[in-house]
Amino acid sequence: MTSNEAATPPGASTSSTGAAGAARPGRPAATRATSRDVARAAGVSQAAVSLVLGDKWRGRVSPGKAEAVRAAARELGYRPNLAARSLRTGRTRTVLLVVPALTTEFFARVYTGAARAAADHGFGVVLYPSPEGIGPARNPFDSAAATLDGVIASSMAAEALTALREADLPLVMLDSDPGDDRANATVNLDIADGARQLTGHLSALGHRRITHLAADVRSWTFELRARAVADSLHGVPGALLRRQPAALGVDAGLHAAHAALTGPGPRPTALLCDDDIIAAGACKAVRRLGLRVPEDVSVTGFDDLALAVAVEPELTTVRLPAEEFGEAGIGALMTVLDGRPADTPTLPVELVTRGSTAPPVDAPGNAARPGGQ
Repeated sequence: MTSNEAATPPGASTSSTGAAGAARPGRPAATRATSRDVARAAGVSQAAVSLVLGDKWRGRVSPGKAEAVRAAARELGYRPNLAARSLRTGRTRTVLLVVPALTTEFFARVYTGAARAAADHGFGVVLYPSPEGIGPARNPFDSAAATLDGVIASSMAAEALTALREADLPLVMLDSDPGDDRANATVNLDIADGARQLTGHLSALGHRRITHLAADVRSWTFELRARAVADSLHGVPGALLRRQPAALGVDAGLHAAHAALTGPGPRPTALLCDDDIIAAGACKAVRRLGLRVPEDVSVTGFDDLALAVAVEPELTTVRLPAEEFGEAGIGALMTVLDGRPADTPTLPVELVTRGSTAPPVDAPGNAARPGGQ
């Protein structure tokens, strides 16, 4: 590489006035970092910098030196000339991340992790939310094959890939059936274990009448949760599991919870919700019926969004490592692009118990509240 690889990016101003840090009369213009600067800071050769930032270092540069190069590049603000590199390698070094929507922070955090990991490999990430949240989406590029090196997609937005599949691009699926033959690799969170932990937590508290406020979304991840909840309660003496579908929203959670709490038969003592947003609506429904969380009805969420600690009482939920999820997706795609077989990692999740769950109202030590029976 030469110092020319630090060319001004498209759209950047080359004027010598009017910007912070720009050259002023009597002062030399600030110089942009080059690969030589990175090599000097990291204590390696320019060839090593090229290998690391071109993601071709494995077996040729030690992991310690590779990390030193990436750290030096970040510190110096070095960016290689990707346009010139693309002409040499035939790669655009661009990844498309397809998500259902940006209505929750979860997918924003997935993007953050993916973008950070991609930058370490000299790649950029284009974020494409499906316009309808789920289901078919327009092809975001006229010619995806000429514009992208690969795609990472959530299973909830799988139908958005219809147009992209024809481009035969490497595909990594997130939160998806490992047996899905559309994908070159899958990266999952241990969603089933999270559902089992929540169900076990409620049953250990003594809950037997549990209603699952299940996301009304046709998706592998939500089908997996439903199976795990049912399997966990199977064989528990006296357990009564009901299912109430709910769209992904606070109002939808409120209406679904109201229906569950006022329907025929014994009232549930716990509402197990497929995400924190549904759970927030469920908490509103409980209070509007003159009941209390958790004395009369326990409520659980899923995801551990910021919302989980914004409601009162704070939600018992399952924490998902969203940024690490995005990083793992990029790692799998880089492996595929290198022509190596990709692993199918499953990242662990964590039950976080907070104030929204307690023993049922008729349990010893939990005084009955108005309407609690």
